Amino acid sequence: MTDYTETLKTGLVDVGMRQELVDRAMELCRTGQADDLVRFLKVQRCELVEEMHESQRKVDRLDYLIRQTKQN
Repeated sequence: MTDYTETLKTGLVDVGMRQELVDRAMELCRTGQADDLVRFLKVQRCELVEEMHESQRKVDRLDYLIRQTKQN
């Protein structure tokens, strides 16, 4: 494994990507499909951003409930 592929695999695991997705990314890398790998990584990034936004909505809701509780 090259330094880049090791870095790629470690990074994908570090962000919590499911093994089948890691395997798909590694296959794209191994076969030299850089454009497809970039698209794949961007899709995964978008999904993480959506998860982050969903978590933020939950935090906002809890903040609202905390404020309401303090007022009562």
